[in-house]
Amino acid sequence: MRAGTGLCWAAFSAGGEGAAAQQTSLSQRSLRETWGHWRPLEWEWEWEWEGVSKKSFPPAPARWAQPLAALFLGQHFSPAASLSSAGLFPAGPSSLVSFLGWWDLGGRLSPRTAKGSQYRWWGLQTTPGLSWQMGKEYGPVFTVFLGLQRVVVLCGYQAVKEALVDQAEEFSGRGQLPAFSKDFNHHGIVFANGQRWQQLRRFSLTTLRNFGMGKRSIEERIQEEAQCLVEELRKAEGTPFDPTFLLSRAVSNVICSIVFGNRFEYSDEKFLRLNKLITERFCIASSTEAALYNIFPEIMEKIPGAHHAGHRCSQQIIGFIKERIQVQQASLDPCAPQNYIDCFLAKMEKHNPDSEFCMENLVMATFNLFFAGTETISTTLRFGFLILMKHPQVQEKLHKEIDRVIGAGRWPSADDRRQMPYMEAVLHEIQRFSDILPMSLPHALTRDTHFRGYAIPKGTYVYPLLSTVHYDAEHHASPEQFEPRRFLDSHGRFKTADAFMPFSAGKRLCLGEGLARMELFLFLTTILQAFTLTSPVPLGEVSIVPDASGVSRVPMRYQLLVVPRQA
Repeated sequence: MRAGTGLCWAAFSAGGEGAAAQQTSLSQRSLRETWGHWRPLEWEWEWEWEGVSKKSFPPAPARWAQPLAALFLGQHFSPAASLSSAGLFPAGPSSLVSFLGWWDLGGRLSPRTAKGSQYRWWGLQTTPGLSWQMGKEYGPVFTVFLGLQRVVVLCGYQAVKEALVDQAEEFSGRGQLPAFSKDFNHHGIVFANGQRWQQLRRFSLTTLRNFGMGKRSIEERIQEEAQCLVEELRKAEGTPFDPTFLLSRAVSNVICSIVFGNRFEYSDEKFLRLNKLITERFCIASSTEAALYNIFPEIMEKIPGAHHAGHRCSQQIIGFIKERIQVQQASLDPCAPQNYIDCFLAKMEKHNPDSEFCMENLVMATFNLFFAGTETISTTLRFGFLILMKHPQVQEKLHKEIDRVIGAGRWPSADDRRQMPYMEAVLHEIQRFSDILPMSLPHALTRDTHFRGYAIPKGTYVYPLLSTVHYDAEHHASPEQFEPRRFLDSHGRFKTADAFMPFSAGKRLCLGEGLARMELFLFLTTILQAFTLTSPVPLGEVSIVPDASGVSRVPMRYQLLVVPRQA
């Protein structure tokens, strides 16, 4: 155990008594005196999302703030904290300042006047402005401590691009997150490394790319689901509604169609249960408790809270997936696979001992597809609806382009994208502006690496801050403004932007990027072909500022009116 950790436990051991608490060093006595006056706050956990309420999770006692803070003080006062490890790391703040600065990238306590001494914790969120504060002081590449772990942070387009693209091989490893370790245990695609990751990623990319197999292509499945969504929206009949859960069901059904070979009715009880679990798991993964668990796994493992509910939630999703796999195994024709699971099972039938095609990897790869392919896309669509509601002039231009290119007599198709530069520009700007995943999952160096003059050891975790790419003022003028024209040239033609990485970049680029782009285009175009999106409240009251929801950015909850367009 490092000295800092030992000091931490001495600092909050029962009553400051016992052998550990009786150490005589000045730093330990100072810690004991400091934390002897600690008064735990009362905490109230409060959010609700379509019946998914954080109040349903086990409450996290305020007492955990004391040991966690003491751990950092212990580490800060410990000589071990100041010792250099192997390698030449970028500059960065001390371990204590590092933690507090990182924590302040969105995490904050807000007094609740109605409750007197009670506080609400708003969670960790990496925001562009605060991220740049450390970047301006220490440069676009700097080091921070997350718990006892030294990690490297990348800020701005140039640094992120040089790492993930120019030195893609070195930065292609995946760091592990304890909040997901129980779920995946290195299986599946997202948290795998080495041959397992390479085999499963290659298989999944090929399967999704060649999904002309069976009776319908992926595009046809999305088109069908988009029409089902339009019919559901018609049922609103001029009544304001929250589109959150409806969009989640539509996007989830696309994954179901690809993975299982069939879609579900929106009222199907098992399907509703699956979507509630996915939403719940996403919320827990984005929570402050999960962020703390990733930093202090050994401590948080012993403390009750929502982070424990995450694994239980995952087990229910996994149970649903296993049940469907068993059904498909019974009717499998290896020569005529109809969906993703069939293709994987056909690979398993070959009984190759060196292959990574086993049941555990099938279950976890399917889980990866659901988790990555549902909430991110539905949240982007929800952001898009809100932004278009706030900017009716943008929506009007989109309607004109849809009427000119597609009309009302046929469904939108993926081929229409090439003739719809304004729609492409709007979709790109929605993704850039909403920036729903401000920080990439951790990368891990696959070998000792020289980067920008630093010598960083193999295995070091690297966090690219994607917010600082999308809000990089050197590449995006007035980045805080929603402006689709930044993706159009002087002739109104669509133009790409280098500083655009909603799916990350390099070898860990999201494997579902192509699917996601097609879904966003077909869903939004189909809906705008049929409806005008309006607000039931004055536009001045509509906010497109994202809500702080853990490490993700989500739109504030809102009500929407859909008005049918004249054919």
